[in-house]
Amino acid sequence: MSRRDRGEDRLEEWVPKTRLGKMIQEGKITSIDEVFLSGLKISESQIVDALIPDLQEEVINVNLVQKQTDAGEKSRFKAIVAVGNRDGYIGLGAGKANQVRTAIEKAAAAARLNIVPVKRGCGSWECGCGKPHSVPFQVEGKCGGVRVVIVPGPRGLGLVASEVAKVIFGLAGVKDLWIRSRGSTRTVPSYAYAIFDGLKKTYGLVTQADWVR
Repeated sequence: MSRRDRGEDRLEEWVPKTRLGKMIQEGKITSIDEVFLSGLKISESQIVDALIPDLQEEVINVNLVQKQTDAGEKSRFKAIVAVGNRDGYIGLGAGKANQVRTAIEKAAAAARLNIVPVKRGCGSWECGCGKPHSVPFQVEGKCGGVRVVIVPGPRGLGLVASEVAKVIFGLAGVKDLWIRSRGSTRTVPSYAYAIFDGLKKTYGLVTQADWVR
């Protein structure tokens, strides 16, 4: 079964428990833009599946984590999953479970609850085409000891970044940029969340009126 089929199955079985979920099922809210403008919190992952049907998932990292308990060592898997529609929306989430598949499913659900809009633009002084192929200005993201600086790039540059970063930027719909990083970038979860933090800040310098594209 494909990820899209699983998403459709989740929607068919979905019984909304929140006010926002009920409004969506009743047709009172029909777009993800309306959700962010309303200020209502997304508390059900099915809300995102309903409003962004072309959402894609990518597994960023899976690790075996061990915890010492009175009964001995307890091992679980921790997964990091990114979701996005390659057109201005990105989410990142983590999940833990005894089985890899369950950990990935939990992380994918968490990523949907964390989905955010990404402001795209042409912030490179070398380009000036005005098209939304990069980010509109330089932003910095951080997580733990990792710091990243996302720098707008001219059209056609591509993503001058690591493979993990390329996956996240690709899901967000960003095509051209440079990224500078420092700290323990080999720690994939912290690196991924630092990039996510930077992308969230692309809406930090615009007004709500500018928000709707």
